[in-house]
Amino acid sequence: MRNEANLEPMLRANGIARQVIAHIGDKWSLLVIAALGPGAQRFSRLKARIEGINQRMLTRTLRALERDGIVERNVYPTSPPTVEYVLTRMGRDLSVAVTGICEWARHNLDEVEASQRLFDERSAKQA
Repeated sequence: MRNEANLEPMLRANGIARQVIAHIGDKWSLLVIAALGPGAQRFSRLKARIEGINQRMLTRTLRALERDGIVERNVYPTSPPTVEYVLTRMGRDLSVAVTGICEWARHNLDEVEASQRLFDERSAKQA
């Protein structure tokens, strides 16, 4: 049984826990964390792997995750400089949960789509 008191910091509007949840819970952050799960990657590789993300959004997402200690940015002194992003220890721990969410989504995709269709049909009849 979970301890409800442990959820209180997440439910407070101005708490740091809520800010972290907001950062890691958005779709782009989850996808970046999943993409970095196998190991370090360059910006261009991440952008190519995550369909639909633009350069600005990937930059913002990586910076937010770096600020929270989830992602580390490594710059190597080459010409031009090589920059790679990698999950930190916290990021790797989080990656386990993110992988679970991705697996859940993959496993339940058909059922979710069926539920969405039923909802949309009921909503259309009520309109």
